[in-house]
Amino acid sequence: MTASKRDWFVYIIEADNGHFYTGITTNLDRRFNEHKTKQGGARFFHTSSAKKMVYHEPHPDRSSASKRESAIKKLSRKNKIQLITQK
Repeated sequence: MTASKRDWFVYIIEADNGHFYTGITTNLDRRFNEHKTKQGGARFFHTSSAKKMVYHEPHPDRSSASKRESAIKKLSRKNKIQLITQK
């Protein structure tokens, strides 16, 4: 799942309850496992476990990844689903 060590990724994880979580990382596998095992993962997953990573896109730096993360978080659920299914 990962590319160059310098790349940042924006990702969307679907929880068992069907909700989406959006975040950024430099290592997709590590971050998903942190969410899945709740060791260093987001509080979002305390009520419903991480099910699967449904979307990710690379970015050259943290700044651009953070801006994209913010934009995705503002999308409606319908638009997030469209983004996920386009890939």
